Amino acid sequence: MKGRLEPQTGTAFELHRGQHLTVVDLEGEQVADLIAFQCDDLGEWLSSGRTFDYANSVYLTTGHTLYSNRSRPMLTILQDDVGRHDFLLTPCSAETFQIIYRRSEYHRSCFENLCHALAPHGIAPDAIPTTFNIFMNVAIAPDGTLCVLPPRSRAGDKIKFRAETDLLVGLTACAAELSNNYRFKPIGYEIT
Repeated sequence: MKGRLEPQTGTAFELHRGQHLTVVDLEGEQVADLIAFQCDDLGEWLSSGRTFDYANSVYLTTGHTLYSNRSRPMLTILQDDVGRHDFLLTPCSAETFQIIYRRSEYHRSCFENLCHALAPHGIAPDAIPTTFNIFMNVAIAPDGTLCVLPPRSRAGDKIKFRAETDLLVGLTACAAELSNNYRFKPIGYEIT
């Protein structure tokens, strides 16, 4: 199955154990937020903290496994053309645009897109944790300051995951200007 997310949109779908999910940056410099929940128990979700603990790194790439809040493998990265992704920052939200961008007008957000996509599957907004931000380039200064830089991804770059269990996946074409070098683009994905 192939899909395409138009700029600033999101979707949700099931990914079964052993299936592969490939996420493609179609035009370059576009982030995709990814979250996953265990199909049989939605109280088990993708955990940045557990994943960092077991990888002993915040820079996750080919060969790393992404773990759940219950320390079980959820996704393994099989291929990674870019090698830089973020698992520190939460999906952009209405508050992101108010606090960071100082905007008061309505702005679509990854959090909103995930809420809409996951609601029919029984996921409440408060159950959406930190996402794995595919292609997002976040630098960490020696003093701990975070700096969001333009993604390193170019048109056609991809990352491929293998599902280690049956998952409900949420995926977005990120809606935050800073994360995408101030231009919104589509994201492609394929399940095999």
